[in-house]
Amino acid sequence: MRITNKMMNNNMMNNINKNKNMLNILDQQYSTGKKIQRPSEDPIVAVRALKLRTSLSELNQYYEKNIPDAMSWMDITESALKNIKEIITKINSSCVDGASDTLTAEDRNSISQVLDEMKKQIYQEGNTNYAGRYVFTGYKTDTSLIFNDAIKSSDNIKYTIKEIFDGSDMETISKVIGNNELNQYDPGNPTSTTLNTPSLQNVHRIRLSYDSLAGIAGGGQLSYKMVDDDSLPYSNIPITEISVTDPDAYTPVKGTVNYIPETGELILHEDDYNAIRLSEKIEVTYDKTEFKKGDLRPEHYFECTKTDSNVTPNKVVNYTINPEGQKIQYEVNFSQKLTINTEGKDAIKHSIGRTIDEIQAAIKDVTTTETKIKEVEKLLGNPEISDEQKAALEDMLEKLNTELVLKTKVMRDKFNKGMKESKEYEETVNIATSDLGSRYVRLQLTEDRLGGQQVDFKDLMSNNEDVDLVETIIQFNVANNIYNASLSAASKIVQNSLLNFL
Repeated sequence: MRITNKMMNNNMMNNINKNKNMLNILDQQYSTGKKIQRPSEDPIVAVRALKLRTSLSELNQYYEKNIPDAMSWMDITESALKNIKEIITKINSSCVDGASDTLTAEDRNSISQVLDEMKKQIYQEGNTNYAGRYVFTGYKTDTSLIFNDAIKSSDNIKYTIKEIFDGSDMETISKVIGNNELNQYDPGNPTSTTLNTPSLQNVHRIRLSYDSLAGIAGGGQLSYKMVDDDSLPYSNIPITEISVTDPDAYTPVKGTVNYIPETGELILHEDDYNAIRLSEKIEVTYDKTEFKKGDLRPEHYFECTKTDSNVTPNKVVNYTINPEGQKIQYEVNFSQKLTINTEGKDAIKHSIGRTIDEIQAAIKDVTTTETKIKEVEKLLGNPEISDEQKAALEDMLEKLNTELVLKTKVMRDKFNKGMKESKEYEETVNIATSDLGSRYVRLQLTEDRLGGQQVDFKDLMSNNEDVDLVETIIQFNVANNIYNASLSAASKIVQNSLLNFL
């Protein structure tokens, strides 16, 4: 085979170009640290790189954003629950102090003020928010748990609230019947003074979650369902609205429930109480148009309807309660979601506030009776009173002392109830905190696992995409020497021609 100069030149150029191309590839690998610069260079590496990058991007979203955000939310919630528990402990201590026999009126008033502040702070903790989102309000993260401003009846906003109870929610309390007032004593005609004989009466009631109510709704019926009574799911007892100042407020007629809007109580006759105390479901629907600042919003706790009469037509909003709860879930791993929120209705109850209100009312009753006794004693200290006046005042003093004894007993009963309910409430908060803590531990375990996976994915990506710099440098130097050698050889070949041999 004849080898011509042209063939040698072509081969020489091809070899130089190959060597130069190899040198260029190694130079790019050395400069970028990557095996390939475009998918066409190695489709397998490119496809694997795309899959690994997508997986790592998702993992980074979970590990660096979702999980830290979820942890922050849960940290804020846990802090609020711990504060609530501390407040409950203080409430329990105040109730223990209040049950003492040696307290003065000043001591009781001081305890009343402490309890009032503690109640406000519990509900204020319910307004805890994270990044502008309320953490205890389920899906309604833009709505506070409590009313930040008072609502008056003149604001033309009405809530129709449906509360669900069972037989265990009905309770029996002691009530002092037969109070006496100073205006019952007529100094001009003392013999005509008619006084009541105070007595302690057992009262069966259902205590609603609010007081200062507007009226009963739902046709004025107390609906109840007896246990295992499927043939007659619901029965009704007529409800009669009656003022707390009515002497018969706490002595209902059999077959009728007294509804006391001022105190938010439903009073049952003993026979009716015995008949339905084993009910599995009791429904009460009522209206409320006034809320104090700091009251819990009913839409977070009950099925209710909010009617705003300030616009035409009236704006009506219906709120329902999801039996499954309003769970805010974060995706914290591939196909793994975790509930991060705790609902207010599971940790912050109306009952503790209502119990504190009743303790304060009992303290006020005792203080009022003590004040009346001092007034009567002052009148008795007047040497100019007649025998008839003295007899009437002494009779009143005796009955007021009896009233004081009975009201003091009721007050201590309220303190004892406060002790019991605060312990139960503390247990409720402990359960909510434990539930949150168990979810937090799961989140930490997921975070640890994702941290390890992130390192593994980065190693896989590096092994798939990155070059070994030491090996690349060696190969680059070899390729560079080969390239220079090819240039040197070519320079010698191209110098020779046919004329050199003539």
